[in-house]
Amino acid sequence: MSLEGKLEIHPLTDVGRKRQHNEDCIASDIGMGVAVLADGMGGYKAGEVASAICVNTIMEALRTRLKGAAGEIDEASGYSRESIVIKNAIEKANETIYQTSQSQPECHGMGTTLVTAAFYDDRITIAHVGDSRLYRLRDGVFEQITKDHSLLQELIDKGFYTPEEARESKNKNLVTRAIGIDASVVPDLQEDVVKPGDIYLLCSDGLSDMVDDEHIQLTLKRYGDNLTDAAKALVQQANENGGKDNISVILARSLKSFAARKGWYHRVFDWF
Repeated sequence: MSLEGKLEIHPLTDVGRKRQHNEDCIASDIGMGVAVLADGMGGYKAGEVASAICVNTIMEALRTRLKGAAGEIDEASGYSRESIVIKNAIEKANETIYQTSQSQPECHGMGTTLVTAAFYDDRITIAHVGDSRLYRLRDGVFEQITKDHSLLQELIDKGFYTPEEARESKNKNLVTRAIGIDASVVPDLQEDVVKPGDIYLLCSDGLSDMVDDEHIQLTLKRYGDNLTDAAKALVQQANENGGKDNISVILARSLKSFAARKGWYHRVFDWF
């Protein structure tokens, strides 16, 4: 089922003010209801290779394997079919990046963080690895849905830092999990209900390191009626605050229900 007219997606990426090239890679497909963002790392331009492999692998997998039967449950894991496809695609991307880094000296040590969202049957699957994030604004409440795989987050969890103190730390970019660094990777998977009006923000740390959550929230509320302007405003703020890294954002909003199947109670509700 196409999500045209039921979902809007607005992607934007920017090199920032300090980097010579953009190692972020983003992609989206509003018909499929998919958004993918990867923030590459490695030697000269190797980060670009890693993030591109990651995004392209996932997008291709979703295009070929998500046809029909939205929301089917995998009995073995309890996850939806969409979640299993995403997990398998991430594992394939990890394998490809790792093998490339082992066989090509100029790509040695490359890897990438990832956050991806797939919308289906009034639900969302979120998968992430590293410190690229997904936030949600619902009914005026703004919250970070993903949890960073980073040394800093581990220190926060252990009580060495408060979230406020963490913003001033020099260790904020040390990730503890990334795609392509090791022979295997375990992504975090989350599934949740989507409500009409929800706004989701996927971003690289080029935004979250430069703009605090409070100002991200204020920007989304100010430009909430126009997500294109909201994306531009977020990138502009990150650049005005230093633009120390590449900046990527993908904004998505649920416009109306996109349930895959409707029972009698849904049809009765629609009559009113």
